[in-house]
Amino acid sequence: MSHHYDVQEMTQFSTALLVAAGLDEEKAQAVAEILVEGDLMGHTTHGLQLLSPYLGEIQSGRMPVSGEYEVISKRAAVQTWDGRYLPGPWLIIKAMETAELMARACGTGTVVIRCSNHIACLAAYLKRATDQDLVVVIESSDPATKSVAPHGGLQATHTPNPIAVGYPTASGPVLLDVSTSITTNGMVGRLHKQNSQLPYPWLKDHQGNATDQPTVLFDDPKGSIMPIGGLDHGHKGYALGLMVEALTSGLAGFGRVQTPAQWGASVMVQIMDPEAFGGLDAFKRETGALVDACRNNPVAEGSPPVRIPGERGLALHKRYAQEGVPLPDGVPEALADWSERLGVTFPRALQ
Repeated sequence: MSHHYDVQEMTQFSTALLVAAGLDEEKAQAVAEILVEGDLMGHTTHGLQLLSPYLGEIQSGRMPVSGEYEVISKRAAVQTWDGRYLPGPWLIIKAMETAELMARACGTGTVVIRCSNHIACLAAYLKRATDQDLVVVIESSDPATKSVAPHGGLQATHTPNPIAVGYPTASGPVLLDVSTSITTNGMVGRLHKQNSQLPYPWLKDHQGNATDQPTVLFDDPKGSIMPIGGLDHGHKGYALGLMVEALTSGLAGFGRVQTPAQWGASVMVQIMDPEAFGGLDAFKRETGALVDACRNNPVAEGSPPVRIPGERGLALHKRYAQEGVPLPDGVPEALADWSERLGVTFPRALQ
């Protein structure tokens, strides 16, 4: 059962909690906004569920509370940063701002980041670009973690490696956020804590048998998450996962070869300005025509209408902005514990 909280109160509380832990105000505000945005869009494994582990990262000293990223290399439309494990949401917002400036000048701008801390929900960033009539691509991997095995293999080699894309159309934005694995570490971890099982056999045990039991990721020897496509078509998700590694750790020049021990991310953030290509109006006409054809597509009797990527998240966002942001069981309890430890008043639930 979820409890709902006033959006502004929860954002202010989350910001205050991070500040009380030592994070500077600008970074705390960025983290709080992105985590709340994740929950508003229905991505509850990558919303405020992450605030407690982020606070743990701060208290352990693994997440610096102040300072700047380092620009390692720079050209007209490309930059590479060392994020120094600073808060991921703050780094991504800064990268988007930088990439937008390059895109306005050059048509496209790309920032790759090595040594970012965890970056939360990728979908939560996209509308910041589409609201400005820009195209955004964000890809992420964690070189310190292995949970996804290559198609046909038994040992994990990489992470779920999500790809997020947002772009404007004549009838509203398309917002997609897709892991290259069938499920995520966050979902498996949550169900493991709840002693629950996955809805389908999305994992493999260490012998290669498909299973719906989250425990296989915590066994010794460990199992793995299957790439998108599963046992029969997993070569597709596997190939996409490798691509993400190349465009994140590969371009950043830092990743699994260095065997980092710290939870974090290698990230690519790219912004494109349609006006610099075939023109914004033409772009929106083309993207809008296909979206309309999909949305108006006939469906089988009794089936729901075709949904556009991001449509559900935007509808939830609108609903929760009025009803309050929902927090699943376990999250309020974890945040109340931090509230007591850091002396920040926890908001009352609306319902």
